[in-house]
Amino acid sequence: MKVLIVEDDPEISAALRTGLEKAGFVVDIVRDGERALSVGLNRVVDVIILDLMLPSIDGITVCKRLRAEQVSTPILMLTAKGNLDDRVEGLESGADDYLAKPFEFAELLARVRALVRRDKVHRSARIEICDLVVDTATRVVNRAGRVIELTKREYLLLEALASRQGQVLTRETIHRSVWNDEFSISNTVDVHVRRLRQKIDDDFEPKLIHTVVRIGYVLRAEQPQSARDD
Repeated sequence: MKVLIVEDDPEISAALRTGLEKAGFVVDIVRDGERALSVGLNRVVDVIILDLMLPSIDGITVCKRLRAEQVSTPILMLTAKGNLDDRVEGLESGADDYLAKPFEFAELLARVRALVRRDKVHRSARIEICDLVVDTATRVVNRAGRVIELTKREYLLLEALASRQGQVLTRETIHRSVWNDEFSISNTVDVHVRRLRQKIDDDFEPKLIHTVVRIGYVLRAEQPQSARDD
């Protein structure tokens, strides 16, 4: 499970990293709102721990922008402000939970785990886009009633795209979520996308996997003018 920590206090972020990694999470840290927004939009993570007071863009604005872009990643908002109005503002901006500083790490960990469990329950095990059906419980994929045989890597790539229907995934994001590294050969993603297209798009309409030039890929039923297929 991957956690993005958005916190400009190096002592707090370091302590959170240590505790969460001991609990089995993979942790990334960013220290300002502008970078948080970029990472939140382009990287696949399971939970975002978001400080309210940040350089460049505050946490409330980051949260609102992520939700406006249909990013549904659970967000736990942290703040030194603990009054009712601040908690309400944080939740109404799109945060899923709210924790006031100072806090005990055990409570934060419990809240993070609860958000992960809740997200799993809410996320459908069956993803349907047009006539494409992805069963994430059994990893069976079919299109127009025809079972599509995929390799493990092709399936993970398809699930990453389908679970974020309409959201552009950069090649970096796909490397991290499917290959789980940043050091694969540069064209690895393109090769696997091409193979996946051959299986789920070549014999069917409408085409579902689209290239966003110089950025990455998106899975959706209709291709926008700004996107172009290989």
